[in-house]
Amino acid sequence: MSTEEAHDDHGHHLPAVQDWPRGFGEASWWPFVTAVGGAGIYTGAGLYVMGQDGIVGSALGPAVFIGSIFVFLAGLYGWLYHAFVSHFWSRDANQKSAAKLRWGMIAFLGSELATFGALFIYYFFIRAGTWPPQELPHLLGSLVLINTGLLIASSFTLHWAHVAIRNENRRNFILGLAATLVLGIIFIGGQVYEYYVFIIEEGFDITSGLFGSAFYGLTGLHGLHVSMGAVILGIVFVRALRGQYSAERHVSVSTASMYWHFVDVVWIFLVVVLYAGAEITL
Repeated sequence: MSTEEAHDDHGHHLPAVQDWPRGFGEASWWPFVTAVGGAGIYTGAGLYVMGQDGIVGSALGPAVFIGSIFVFLAGLYGWLYHAFVSHFWSRDANQKSAAKLRWGMIAFLGSELATFGALFIYYFFIRAGTWPPQELPHLLGSLVLINTGLLIASSFTLHWAHVAIRNENRRNFILGLAATLVLGIIFIGGQVYEYYVFIIEEGFDITSGLFGSAFYGLTGLHGLHVSMGAVILGIVFVRALRGQYSAERHVSVSTASMYWHFVDVVWIFLVVVLYAGAEITL
């Protein structure tokens, strides 16, 4: 790369294979890496269930699952960096393009709503039968209430940050993003600890009957989405530190905010329907 080209790229380095195969422009491996990680998550869950029956080693499923999460998040990071960060300054602040990205995020969230909806339908189906289907652990404890408060607070801090950059208040913008990211990471840690208590201390796991599969399917899917959101917000935060946003250029802040508010609303619905609803017997 020439000195002039490096200057135009503002020092960014594309984490992708350029011109492969030849003639296809900036062909990237990152979508493929992300897809492999996503497929591995489901494979790990299946291997875990098989491990409980002795078909495969009991440690294989969790190892594949955890490894795939890292592959998925790494692929997501590379994909977003390649698509949005590397040529940020060479793009115009085009309102039509910004609107397309926002509508693209809305369409994506619609598909995510359908995914969560399928699992909720499964839960409602088993909820309509004999309840409870088995002995359930105490779900609505102080941990989930604290976690809920943290996630709700993170939506407010993100909104505060978004308003700040639209008013060219860079200091409050960075502070709001940092607070949101910290709250999100604490939430993820709280959910991991909750899994530890349920699985290790109480013996309640994904193989614990119909409710166990519904509980871990819904909360695990949501936890994955929060982790994805934390990666996205982390990228936005690093870009904010490098001065890449302004009142005219903040479309990725808008789309990241839409995604984060979505997972917040889904979590509130989860707490009401899954955690509180599971303890209501008619």
